[in-house]
Amino acid sequence: MLRWALAGMDVIVGSRSAERAAEMVRTVSARLTKVGRGRPPRGAENLAAAREAEVIALTVPFDAQAETLAGIGDALDGKLLIDVAVPLRPPEVWRVQLPPAGSAAAEAQALLGARVRVVAAFQNVAAARLWDLEPIDCDVLVCGDDAAGKRVALELVAAAGLSGFDAGPLANAGVIDGLTAILTGLNRQFKVRAAGVRVTGVPRAPGER
Repeated sequence: MLRWALAGMDVIVGSRSAERAAEMVRTVSARLTKVGRGRPPRGAENLAAAREAEVIALTVPFDAQAETLAGIGDALDGKLLIDVAVPLRPPEVWRVQLPPAGSAAAEAQALLGARVRVVAAFQNVAAARLWDLEPIDCDVLVCGDDAAGKRVALELVAAAGLSGFDAGPLANAGVIDGLTAILTGLNRQFKVRAAGVRVTGVPRAPGER
C-alpha cells in the first residue's frame, strides 16, 4: 500500500478495526511526509473499505483468508480481488503445502464464485522489501482467468516499482505459492529476508530492471 500511495493512488487501508486502520494510515502518512511526496491513504474497517474500493488487495495470512472473505464477501460483487495470501503452514513454512483447490487464490475464487474476479500476485515479494522503498531485485508473476483483471494487476505491479509478467490462468497460481515456500527456505538457509524470483531471457521496456 505504501508504494501505491507514494505513486499518488487513492488507497484505503482496511483492517478488522477502525483503530488499527487509523494506526496504519498514520504510519504510511509519516513515511510519505519523510520522502516528501505521495497521497496519504484513508482507513476503514474491512467491510467499509471493500464497499468503497474498486480493486481489493487481500494481504492477510492464509489461515485468515476464508474468515476475512466471509466478512467482506457481500461488498465484492463485480470487483477485482488481488490475492496475495500464501498457504504457508507453520512450523514447516519452507515446505510446499498447497490447499485442496491448488492455491490460496483458487481457494478464494471457489469461496466467492464467478461474481468476483480473483487474480494472484505479489506472493513472492517480501513485505519488508516493499516497505523499505529501495529497488527490489524480484519480478511479480500474475495469474488469473480474467484478462482485464490481470492487466489491472500488472498496472499495479508497475505502480509499485516492479516488473510483472502474465503467468497464465489461475490454475498456475499453485506453482507460485509453492515457490514462496521454497524462497522462505532459502531465506532461512542463507540468513536473508528477500530471496525472490527473476524472469530472464525476455525483453524488457527501456528503464526496466
